[in-house]
Amino acid sequence: MKEISWNEFEQVELRVGTVLEVHDFPEARNPAYKLIIDFGNDVGTRKSSAQITHHYTKEELIGKQVIGVVNFPEKQIGPFMSQCLVTGFYDEEGMVILAVPDKEVSNGAKLG
Repeated sequence: MKEISWNEFEQVELRVGTVLEVHDFPEARNPAYKLIIDFGNDVGTRKSSAQITHHYTKEELIGKQVIGVVNFPEKQIGPFMSQCLVTGFYDEEGMVILAVPDKEVSNGAKLG
């Protein structure tokens, strides 16, 4: 594991957002959804591709708060431009379980 400084960690913008829309992403190499997430007034809405289809249905993701990195450069994923990275942890099967706040917080709140 590479050790980083506190200053390096502070540069990562981890923000809370609420999932507004979820769409299938049939062009993705691995099963994934296309998400539209509201990160509040300062950041706005961002698009993300997330390989979370194993544990989550589209319906249960609507309105769910997630934690995302919002200051990475945009990344082209097939025909889709991802604007943030939704965070999560891999389970024993290698499937993603989302990292989420355990209580509701304001969209755009920064991990501190």
